[in-house]
Amino acid sequence: MPECHVLIIGAGAAGLMCAAGAQKRGRHVVVLESAAKVAGKVRISGGGRANFTNLHATPADFLSENPHFCVSALKRYTPDDFIDLVESYGIAYHERKHGQLFCDGSAGEIIDMLMLEADGTDIRTSTQAKNISKQGDGFRVETDWSTFETQALVIATGGPSIPKMGASGFGYEVARQFGLNVIEPRPGLVPLTFDAELLTDVKDLSGVSLDATVTLGKVNFTDALLFTHRGLSGPAILQISSYWREGEEIIIDLLPGADAFTWLKTAKDEQPRKDVANALAQVLPKRLAAMIASQADCQTRLAETPDRVLRELAERINAWRVTPNGTEGLRTAEVTVGGVDTRELSSKTMEARDVPGLYFIGEAVDVTGHLGGFNFQWAWASAHACGQVV
Repeated sequence: MPECHVLIIGAGAAGLMCAAGAQKRGRHVVVLESAAKVAGKVRISGGGRANFTNLHATPADFLSENPHFCVSALKRYTPDDFIDLVESYGIAYHERKHGQLFCDGSAGEIIDMLMLEADGTDIRTSTQAKNISKQGDGFRVETDWSTFETQALVIATGGPSIPKMGASGFGYEVARQFGLNVIEPRPGLVPLTFDAELLTDVKDLSGVSLDATVTLGKVNFTDALLFTHRGLSGPAILQISSYWREGEEIIIDLLPGADAFTWLKTAKDEQPRKDVANALAQVLPKRLAAMIASQADCQTRLAETPDRVLRELAERINAWRVTPNGTEGLRTAEVTVGGVDTRELSSKTMEARDVPGLYFIGEAVDVTGHLGGFNFQWAWASAHACGQVV
């Protein structure tokens, strides 16, 4: 029966990073991956160029039932630390908006780097862990090929988002098996959907995109918004979706940074003969401008439109109130919100407090980052914390 110091289940970003840290400390490391290839989410991220971190990552960019948990790991392994690693391999990269970093080439460069960092690790793809049990001071892990005994067991299986890539809730099952609480998993960074009535209102807007500010309670994001045949998507919507719960209303400012009523009043003074919809098309996509004007019953010239009506129209522009009926679900969600309750884990090592030798890292844990490289930074940081001790 094969034995090892560290057995890691999951060869994604966190699993490979942890393997590298443990291997460099002289540990015998085995990594099991159910898919045929390692690092599936790294491979498809950033349109194939891997949005591998964010320059501005701070604990405030992460959701968790226990928001202070991520502070320790993120402080001990920062974006600069990962950038130093990337640069040491000569990987060219560039910054896009909001501090997002991408490879100039392909995501494969990051995967190759991780594999080289973990050189010497026994990585077994197309291998599914079946049964896990406590074995003395360690663990026994049965797979569809063989059985392993290990001193330390690291769960780096991620969450169930994008199931077509082999994602599952296996990590949660392991946590529950050993008595750990799991915060209810739900889709995050996912498009929002509308009911039939609302879809009828926006049926002609599929494909329309613009910058908008989306607000839910005290949280807001300003970024691109995209109308789809199901509802809304785009970065601003994906961001707010991680906070959204069923039945909640979101407020969308379709003209961020400008007071729509002031703009309409000025347009009325300067372009009185212009139709309302045509005037709005100067600052909003044409189809969207036409829809808003029609729904506000403003199919007149500016000069003929009372200020009262213009004010109501402005309210629809600066504060469009929408109650989605759901999300597109785990099928398209980029991440899973929720996961292994961090109150069950050590923030310094990721070890289960009541199960010595059992660790959880990456997306399997109830720490979820914003869109833009933050979730990879959590993968690197949590894996680094674990890899230094297993």
